[in-house]
Amino acid sequence: MSIKKAIIPVAGFGTRFLPAAKAQPKEMLAVVDKPVVQYIVEEAVASGIEEIIFVTSIGKRAIEDHFDRNFELEYRLEQKSKLKELESIKAIGKLAKFAFVRQSKPLGDGHAVLSALPFVNGNEPVAVLFGDDIIDGKVPALKQLMDAYEKYGNPVIALQKVPRKQVSSYGVIGGTAVNKKIWDIQKFVEKPKVEDAPSDLIFIGRSILTPEILELLPLVEAGKDGEIRLADAFDAYLKGSGSLYGCVFEGTRYDCGNKLGFLKAQVELGLKHPEIGKELRKYLKTL
Repeated sequence: MSIKKAIIPVAGFGTRFLPAAKAQPKEMLAVVDKPVVQYIVEEAVASGIEEIIFVTSIGKRAIEDHFDRNFELEYRLEQKSKLKELESIKAIGKLAKFAFVRQSKPLGDGHAVLSALPFVNGNEPVAVLFGDDIIDGKVPALKQLMDAYEKYGNPVIALQKVPRKQVSSYGVIGGTAVNKKIWDIQKFVEKPKVEDAPSDLIFIGRSILTPEILELLPLVEAGKDGEIRLADAFDAYLKGSGSLYGCVFEGTRYDCGNKLGFLKAQVELGLKHPEIGKELRKYLKTL
């Protein structure tokens, strides 16, 4: 089946960005002139997604407002003949059909996906994009995963190669390379010790979940921290002889969930910005 729906979990507290995230969602922090979450939505839409389900929490109302119309702002822009700005504002609400559901408690990414399932038909695959990662590339990262799904018909997760010393901070896969981009995954280990990691390929916050994975999620037991993880669903799926594929996406990932990744996104995407790119490059050369 073609994939038309995406789930974007944005319920986290953003503690690494305090005090900036105290009164606004971290996903609404701007990279140049757009909030992080808009980059992610635009990637989904460019990949063919038509419906987006945000999983939110208390204090995230700004995300809902951002993707809604602001009639007063539109009126004022029109009155001042700021037509370019008016069109850019109007376009945001037309990117896709949006739905919002609250995660009752911060119980992990798996629980966030469970919270969105009332909006998903039981027989359809769905895309999941975490709210921290901006991925910049010629072909949207999610589209690369969707292409792999169309070829293999099984769940697909995004993979990135990292220095071996970093693997203990991520979910790590073990498996067999089908080609340069695609891996047939046999093992999924969450935050292993460096010496125990099956590879240097980590799971990045993009995935295509099939009904088989979605059926497993309610059965996944919470970990010691009380959270339900997608990683545990992947592990259970593999142990049940399910086929899981990984796609090493082409593009540059900016982890906007940490300060350094956020600043890298500001600089590198700023250099590509048609309005300020040239002047920013000149300025950086003076440092």
